[in-house]
Amino acid sequence: MIVDCAVYDDGRRRPGEIGIDDAIAAAREPGTFVWIGLHEPGAEEFELVRAAFDLHPLAVEDAVHAHQRPKLEVYDGDLFVVLKPIRYDDASEALEIGELQVFVGDCYAVTVRHGAPGSLGAVRSRLDADPDHGRHGPMSVLHAVLDHVIDGYAPVIEGLDHDLVELEATVFDSNRPRGVDPTARMYHLKRSVLDFVRNTEGLVEPLGQLADGDVPGVPHDLHSYFRDVEDHLTRVMTGIHQLRELLNDAFDAHLAQVTMRQNDDMRAISAWAGIALVPTVVGAIYGMNFRHMPELDWRFGYPLVALVTAAICVALWARFKRIGWL
Repeated sequence: MIVDCAVYDDGRRRPGEIGIDDAIAAAREPGTFVWIGLHEPGAEEFELVRAAFDLHPLAVEDAVHAHQRPKLEVYDGDLFVVLKPIRYDDASEALEIGELQVFVGDCYAVTVRHGAPGSLGAVRSRLDADPDHGRHGPMSVLHAVLDHVIDGYAPVIEGLDHDLVELEATVFDSNRPRGVDPTARMYHLKRSVLDFVRNTEGLVEPLGQLADGDVPGVPHDLHSYFRDVEDHLTRVMTGIHQLRELLNDAFDAHLAQVTMRQNDDMRAISAWAGIALVPTVVGAIYGMNFRHMPELDWRFGYPLVALVTAAICVALWARFKRIGWL
C-alpha cells in the first residue's frame, strides 16, 4: 500500500494530497523531486514505481521479498540502501526487527517498509518543516531516514542495559534461592544482543562511504550530516559491544558459581557417604554369622560396638564440618 506520496519544489512540499501518477509526472520537472512511501507492497503494486523510475531488478526483488541485511548498493548511479529499524519490548524482553529499503535517484526517493517498526511519519514532518535541508534533494530523505533509524537504536540499548543490570543483580545475589536459575534469561538476552549486532553492524561501512563522499550523487553539504549519523552509529556499536562483553562476563561468573555449587554438592555427598560407611562396615562384619567372633558372648559387646561406631561417625562429621564439606 502507498503510505504517502509527496512532491518537493526547491525543498518545500506541495500542499494537498497528490496521486502517485501526478507525483511521477512531477518528478521530471526541474528543481523537483518526489518521495513515495510504501508499506509491504506486492510485486504488482511495486511495478508502477519500478517502471516509472527504472529501478534495478535486483533491488526490486530485494524490496519485495525483504529479509535482507543492512547494505548500500549503487546501480547506475542510483542508490539502494537497506536498514533495520529495531524496537525493544520490555515486557517480553525481545527485539522487534523491521526492514526498510530506500531507493534514491536524481529526482526521487522511494521508501519500502516491512514490519511494524520503522514508521516514517515523524521523519516526513521534520523534513517538511525544514525546506533548507530538503533543498539537497532526494539525498536529504536518505539522511533523514538514516538519522531516524539509528537514533531509534538508543532506546534499545537502554532496554538491554536495564535487563542486564537486573540479570547481574540476580547472578551475584548471595542470598539467591537455589531454585532461581538465571540461565534461560541470560541466554535469551545474549540472543537479543547478537541479533542486534547482526542487524546493525552492516551499516558501519556504508555510512563511512556516505560521510567521506565515496558515494555518487551525495551533495558536498551533506557529508557532515552523514558524518554526524556515522558518529551516532559508532556510539551505538560501542555500547552494544560493551553490553556483549558484560553479558559474557556475567555468563562466565554464573558458570563458575554453578561449578562451585556442584563441587560443594559433591563434597557434601562424599562426606555423608564417608560417615555412612562406618556403620555399614561394622554392620557388615557382624552380619557374617560366624560362631567364633569377639564380644558375641559378652553382655556389653553390642553397646560398646554401637558407641564406638557413633563416636567415629560424630568425629567424621566434626572433621568434615570444620573443613567446609558440610
